[in-house]
Amino acid sequence: MYKRNKFIIIGAIMLIVVGCYAQESKKRLTDYVNPFIGTTTLWDSIDLGYKPTRRAWGAEAYPGASVPNSMVQVTPVTMWRSGSGYQYEDTVIYAFAHTSKGHWNLCYVPLVAVSGEIAPKSYYSAYSHDKESASPGYYQVYLQKYDINAEVTSTLRCAFHRYTYKKGKNKRLLADLARSNEHVRDWKIEKTSDNVFTGYQQTGPTFYFYAVTNHKIKDVEKLKEGDTEVSIVNFFDNKDINDPLEMKVGFSYVSIENARMNLEAEMLAKDFDQVRSEATNTWDTLLSKIQVSGGTGEQRETFYSTLYRAFLWPILLSDVNGEFVNGRGEVVNKGFRYYSDPSFWDDYRNKLILLGMISPDVAADVISSITDRGEIRGFMPSFFHGDHASTFVTGSYLRGIRNFDVQAAYKLLLNNAFVEGKGGRPHIKEYMERGWISEMDIKGPKLETVAKAAVTKTQEYAYDDYATALLAKELADKENYDRLMKRTDSYKHLFDPSTQLMRGRLENGEWITPFSPERPFYEYMYREANGWQSTFFALHDPEGFIALYPSKEAFETKLDSLFVIPWKNYEAHNLTTFIGQYCHGNQPGHSIPYMYYFIDKQEKAQKILNKILNEQYRMGPERLAYCGMDDAGEMSSWYVLNAIGLYTYSPADPHYIVTVPLFDKVVFNLDGKNFTIKRKGTGEKITDISYGGKKIDGYFITHQQLKEGKELVVSTK
Repeated sequence: MYKRNKFIIIGAIMLIVVGCYAQESKKRLTDYVNPFIGTTTLWDSIDLGYKPTRRAWGAEAYPGASVPNSMVQVTPVTMWRSGSGYQYEDTVIYAFAHTSKGHWNLCYVPLVAVSGEIAPKSYYSAYSHDKESASPGYYQVYLQKYDINAEVTSTLRCAFHRYTYKKGKNKRLLADLARSNEHVRDWKIEKTSDNVFTGYQQTGPTFYFYAVTNHKIKDVEKLKEGDTEVSIVNFFDNKDINDPLEMKVGFSYVSIENARMNLEAEMLAKDFDQVRSEATNTWDTLLSKIQVSGGTGEQRETFYSTLYRAFLWPILLSDVNGEFVNGRGEVVNKGFRYYSDPSFWDDYRNKLILLGMISPDVAADVISSITDRGEIRGFMPSFFHGDHASTFVTGSYLRGIRNFDVQAAYKLLLNNAFVEGKGGRPHIKEYMERGWISEMDIKGPKLETVAKAAVTKTQEYAYDDYATALLAKELADKENYDRLMKRTDSYKHLFDPSTQLMRGRLENGEWITPFSPERPFYEYMYREANGWQSTFFALHDPEGFIALYPSKEAFETKLDSLFVIPWKNYEAHNLTTFIGQYCHGNQPGHSIPYMYYFIDKQEKAQKILNKILNEQYRMGPERLAYCGMDDAGEMSSWYVLNAIGLYTYSPADPHYIVTVPLFDKVVFNLDGKNFTIKRKGTGEKITDISYGGKKIDGYFITHQQLKEGKELVVSTK
């Protein structure tokens, strides 16, 4: 009897295990994606590293519906002039905006269903996370004020809204076109036929829309309350009609007619469930380019959620007929898809290379787009503080992406490197003449002091020079290769041997005094960092940088100190979550842990990488917070690459530094051919790296090797 019961129990356990495995194996990769990861804010002082007096910057991500690198992002707005428009801790929803990035801009054309009498200043509705859901290409929420279940999905250039009302409720639509996350200069909305309303919203660009509804439109009414004005799309009496209110909206930066054309091409003949299914399939195809095995369920969820988030920016700006508005405001068609500028200062480090690995056709068209804008301005576009188009163009070209005009792009990169002017590198003349950039003589600088960020600029210009030099060499331009390579040591002029840190210098060459390397600045000496976080940046020359120290042992001691000296409770919006002085919550230090590789202490790097991977992407009480701002996918891309065991340490170079993968096995489809990564052992120290059965010397593998489609084995102990 005992044996019989024992076998029954064992059999039951096996059935449960097999059942769970079968259920897991049936999951689509989109089922792992949680679009709410990255939408929450950290408030706990232990998480942040300081006691907050105001809201810190979260990942500033949005949960709304989008497809990869599309024109349209349909997402709820819970707070105007917030990062993405959505903050998880907020309690009301205003409307659904149709563009979002996460940088306090966009949020164009807010539309939402309403019912009954409307007060323009307080039309927003309460909502609960218990009645909210999201998946790639889909978002749903229950609007409590109006008893409406709202659902949205999207295509490349169009949005589909479906609103299910309680019986007896009159159906209305509200447009809050006077608002966006940018200053609204003009707007218009009007009925143009029985089931169509059209219009535009003008901020910097003009965003046109063409909307088709499944209920007949009576009129478009203007409602004012003080200085607030909204528009209401009224329908003929529909209280007793149980069908949901549906709205299909095409968008264009060119014209209303092009918005209509986009709608007809992508969505008009389809129903909601078909559009949603196609969006899911599109995401599933992209996510399947990297398939992972092993790891925990939470690690797989985090992995595919970050991979998803890495492909939301840059966004498409051209229409189905190829037309777009160029930098002169002209409507043109150049034969490529026109995209927005990348966030170069943030995502040149990893995201743009990942974009080229997964979607090389998109990467090529992004380069064509920035080149088109550059030829109008005279310089390659930059973003925020940085230049870095050089890294993207060179890194892409050397990895085999060639379907763009490399000579036109290269000419502009040379302008960025050598020509002074608006749109080029700030202080480039001083940099060329002096060999480094001096800092302003400011007494009592504060966090917000506006200065030259001279140390950061000098370091980054040296790396940009290196990136452009690599392309010069590839294009057989020896003269410019030699000129640029001579400048790649510029960063060394700002290394202070007495502190063994990078330090600002005045015009007369004196070191800035007093000097507190633990104090952060937004734009004084350093950009969004302090002396510790800014010191270890020489992606093109790690050995040369280490040689500035008396010995490798001295360098190791200094690097160790970075990770143990505690943060001194400084509060800054975008410097959050620390390991000693290291801040993964902001980009400037993201390459620092790998410096251990160059003194043969790889296991020390992996200890830091594992801590970041396992503790800093699922934070807060809901376990939905990043340790800092996603910055258009840079933070997400860092996770993706380190989780599979490859990182773009020097992104201009067509190789990757090998780290210990989170997963037992990774299958990566690169240019249509699969290569595999396998982890052997569970330790942090890499004992052996082989590819295709042959041992690899060192820790780097080239892009060309990965294209051969062999097996990379990372052995650890």
